[in-house]
Amino acid sequence: MKKKRVLIIAAHPDDEILGCGGTIARLVNEGYEAYTLIFGKGVGARYDSRNENMEKEIKILENEMETANKALGVKKVFSFNLPDNRFDSIPLLDIVKKIEEVKNKIQPCLIFTHYKEDLNIDHKITYESVITSSRPLENESVKTIYCFEILSSTEWGYPIRFSPTVFFNISSSLEKKLQALAYYKLELRKFPHPRSLKAVEMNAKIWGVKVGFAAAEAFELVRSVI
Repeated sequence: MKKKRVLIIAAHPDDEILGCGGTIARLVNEGYEAYTLIFGKGVGARYDSRNENMEKEIKILENEMETANKALGVKKVFSFNLPDNRFDSIPLLDIVKKIEEVKNKIQPCLIFTHYKEDLNIDHKITYESVITSSRPLENESVKTIYCFEILSSTEWGYPIRFSPTVFFNISSSLEKKLQALAYYKLELRKFPHPRSLKAVEMNAKIWGVKVGFAAAEAFELVRSVI
């Protein structure tokens, strides 16, 4: 029997772990095949122009990305080189076609992606591209789309509109999420920054107690076709 396949579509390396790392680890354990698509390198906005230090960071981040996803059980990472925090300089159709290219290869039934009201412009455009590329036509493989939160982006987009409707119990996979995230040494910050290991763990536990679990990841359901 053909395995069910899930695709994470994220703007930058580490978004995929922050947004749904515990859920992906859980789904892989339940028999799903998981794939990740990441559009940008996530470091370009830190530099005025490409230089040796930037190229070095990109190489490190690429290695961290592969190692972190492997730790979750992701089968393959597809990555592109869109300009960091400048996705709005790229025609939407070009981004949509990249999604379609990957989607046609793996035929996922489930997609996890960014929330539409995030502060980060790349997150917003990634969401729009996913919705455009996954229109509910007769032969569309994608039946369910979830939006995840990204700490240091979702809660910084005032007023805060993220209102999750679906919660995955990650009590047994939270540790694996944190282990995977720890590989992103370039992206992590010290507590109380929201993108610290301690803050990510606290956030999972807060969502958990709200729905009766020890830890949870929260999502907005965009569409579910049954």
